[in-house]
Amino acid sequence: MPKSVSPDYQYCPRCAKPLTPTTRGGLPRPTCTSCGFVHFRNPAVGVAVVLLDDAGRILLGRRSAGGNLGQWCIPCGYVEWGEDIRAAARREFLEETGIDVAIGEVCAVHSNFHNPTSLTVGVWFYAEQTGGKLRASDDLDHVAWFPPDAPPEPLAFPTDRLVLADLSRISAKRR
Repeated sequence: MPKSVSPDYQYCPRCAKPLTPTTRGGLPRPTCTSCGFVHFRNPAVGVAVVLLDDAGRILLGRRSAGGNLGQWCIPCGYVEWGEDIRAAARREFLEETGIDVAIGEVCAVHSNFHNPTSLTVGVWFYAEQTGGKLRASDDLDHVAWFPPDAPPEPLAFPTDRLVLADLSRISAKRR
């Protein structure tokens, strides 16, 4: 498990005094001995949408930005502060693919450790198309349908590989 001490905070955001690592909950946490502020470094929440076509293929996108340039992923993004998690999934999917969806059941939940400086908890949702026109946009430069057991390489995120493997097993059971 990654350490919770954050290099992001050296001074208290409330009173500007230096922070001191103090053990709380069994982990060292930046703490202000002046005002009592404790920085709990928590992962961000990410969302992804699993859209399957009638042939059982999944819509994937090729990333056009960030550290995973040119790599493929299940369309995804972050939940904004104050945003409902399902609304975030719908918004991110529409922004990246041009397709509007109705968000359904949770497909998978995974902790993402592939970027040690930006840990996330990802929630993948099943969805059904309700409108829109397929086009790559925002963080994607290409979108296409693939069988879950034959995704394009390279994949951007190790947890997408886990989700695709689960979808492949489910598909194989239905045959």
